[in-house]
Amino acid sequence: MAKKPLQFTLNGSEKAVFTEDGQNLLDLLRRGVGDLTPKYGCGQGTCGTCTVLIDGEPHLSCLVLAETVAGRQVSTTAGLAEGTQLHPLQQAFMDNFAAQCGYCTPGMLLVAKALLDRNPNPTRQEVVEAIGGNICRCTGYEPIIQAILEAAEKSRSFGRSQSFQR
Repeated sequence: MAKKPLQFTLNGSEKAVFTEDGQNLLDLLRRGVGDLTPKYGCGQGTCGTCTVLIDGEPHLSCLVLAETVAGRQVSTTAGLAEGTQLHPLQQAFMDNFAAQCGYCTPGMLLVAKALLDRNPNPTRQEVVEAIGGNICRCTGYEPIIQAILEAAEKSRSFGRSQSFQR
């Protein structure tokens, strides 16, 4: 198989790698770049654990051809924290015990980030709809929903509606 050069931005850093025809973004991120935060779940786009943000919108990386991210911004949970300071969503997940086994957590965090970037004041129903494509077998979803609502509330109370934009 022929390899093609690919340039894109991953978590704010420019990347120049080679991709093969038909390679999906999940494989490129994990094996080509070494970002292990997107998880391999079903490989069919039904579980949400491989969710990444492409230009700020959630996408299932197992279904995205790697070559389609040329020149685009890709974000994974590896890019959420700033140094040792957790992103407000990560902190809220921790405070609310929203991660048990942790396998769904990267996808949940990124769909939550996309929601709060669009709507810093979501209703409970909007949160439920946003995470609807992400399967969690451990938490029963309630701690995840609470964590997202708490992160939104804390951001509003500190007057930082843009805090999710990093």
